[in-house]
Amino acid sequence: MSINPLFLDELRNRLTLSEIIGRRITVKRAGRESKACCPFHGEKTPSFTINDDKQFYHCFGCGAHGDVIGFVMKHDNLSFIDTLEMLAAEAGMEVPKQTPQAAAKAKKDKDLYELMEDATLFFEDNLHDPRNLDALSYLLDRGISKETIKEFRIGFAPDDGQALRKYLLSKDYKEADMIKAGVIRASTRGGDPYAFFRDRVMFPVPDRRNRIVAFGGRILPEHMRPPQRGDFVPPKYINSSETPLFHKGSMLYGEPIARRAAADGQKIVLVEGYLDVIACAQAGIRGALAPMGTAVTDEQIISMWKMIPDFTKIPILCFDGDGAGRKAARRVSENILPLLEAGRSVDFAFMPDGEDPDSLIKSSGVKGLQKILGQSISLFDFIWNFYIAGREFKTPELRAGVIKQLDNEVARVANADVQVHYKSLLRQKVSDKFFKRKPFGGGFNKGNKWQSGNKVGMKPMRPSSSKSRAAHLFPRVLLAAIINHPHIFDGVEDVLSSLVVGDRALDRLRQNIMAILSDDPVIDRLVLLGQLENAGFAQEIGDICNESVYVHASFCSASAKDEDVQSLWLEYWSDGNEARLEEEIQNGWKRAFVDSNEEEEVRLRDLLYEKRSGED
Repeated sequence: MSINPLFLDELRNRLTLSEIIGRRITVKRAGRESKACCPFHGEKTPSFTINDDKQFYHCFGCGAHGDVIGFVMKHDNLSFIDTLEMLAAEAGMEVPKQTPQAAAKAKKDKDLYELMEDATLFFEDNLHDPRNLDALSYLLDRGISKETIKEFRIGFAPDDGQALRKYLLSKDYKEADMIKAGVIRASTRGGDPYAFFRDRVMFPVPDRRNRIVAFGGRILPEHMRPPQRGDFVPPKYINSSETPLFHKGSMLYGEPIARRAAADGQKIVLVEGYLDVIACAQAGIRGALAPMGTAVTDEQIISMWKMIPDFTKIPILCFDGDGAGRKAARRVSENILPLLEAGRSVDFAFMPDGEDPDSLIKSSGVKGLQKILGQSISLFDFIWNFYIAGREFKTPELRAGVIKQLDNEVARVANADVQVHYKSLLRQKVSDKFFKRKPFGGGFNKGNKWQSGNKVGMKPMRPSSSKSRAAHLFPRVLLAAIINHPHIFDGVEDVLSSLVVGDRALDRLRQNIMAILSDDPVIDRLVLLGQLENAGFAQEIGDICNESVYVHASFCSASAKDEDVQSLWLEYWSDGNEARLEEEIQNGWKRAFVDSNEEEEVRLRDLLYEKRSGED
């Protein structure tokens, strides 16, 4: 859609850029300009500058640049037209329409939005009507404060099926539009249309621009509602049907609040229902969302990723801890694998039996829920546990079978870079699970019988200090060099992706380094450090980027000559990898001989081939 440039200029002139940005991030005045930490990449020192006179922003860290329209589009994840309409409303302007047809459609949509807004006001007023005191008491007894009721605009639909219709007619709305909006339904018996929601607590559902597009309705407890006719049992919840404004599969309840929370650095947490979202938000977990009572869709996952301004976009998906909850989580994991991209995944958290976030907050406080969220597991670990946990693999056939299943799962990852890391991590997990080494200290006695050196009264043998030190330093030197000289990534990427790091924290650091540099291989060292620290690796970086590591391999320090680092890095890796292979081959033949393990022999032949190939 083409918009008159004069309209855009007038819109920019009516808005103050620093004020618009300041509603979304923390902005501080610095002379004639304003500064902030850039919302588009992780940083601790402000490099994001806002100039109201020139009407633009610029980040000296990541290069983000634009005007008020571009900022809101990028930050709020809105389309161009959605952004213009939002900003125009703030500026007291109206977006010009191109054609009579476009104007007519916009008018229809506007009428429906206004109708939904008036319906929301009707329900809000009814909640505070003295005749509906039971409904208000029900919410207050559940621990929902009056402030929260107001923030989420919770209301009540009276039992009278004609009350809402008459109210909207008094506002000059047409019955056809009420039906189109889903708030009333046509009678199948030839009578007047009637309200879809009756005698229910009402939860308005806002879209990303905070316009009400749908409702969810919950029945009151049985002792608070009129007796039912016959044996009919009404469903606990009903939701609006699909309408021109509401598409259930792409909507998430609580989105406007969660978007602001994500911009402030809070975690996005997907829970099950309206009251879970409300309880979380009231307790301070304001990134909570719910999928409108449906299975989680691809569109909802992508929407959550877009809400998170950081490079690492990993919302937490909460499920019940029972079998049904784990099956639901399994279905979601299957859908997500093809969607994965660098920096985009999900974690899974499982509630204690019989609990949901709302009930857990009531029984254990917000710390109880935070503890569960803190124990969330990665998508990879969830898939691994799904196939491995609680099962025994006593035969080679069973082991080969489960490895094949896991390989098939990894093959469903469409993004090539992410799939490389999944394959690498899977190889490591399979090795740890099925090819465990004997405890160190065993050996052959004079009778050629294997004996453990860890008998009662004997101390286990330890590897020599020089070998232990070398093994400890090997991955640290390589990672320190990458962090201090990220420009070498293109030349060492293949080696780094296959590097086996025994320390789990350091291996996660390796994976994050690869994810960041795969996306931006020319990133500045300080920007890379900032992103890694914001991802929670400050401790690991401090442990490896220091003189105690540099003294053993000066090429990995920040002061080393850039042109020498890559060749020295590859030489260091080659020497260390050859020593590791030699040691593993020597120890492995002993194990294979003692255990009569043909699988181990095959693996060792592969290692010998790898070693000889390297020598060639």
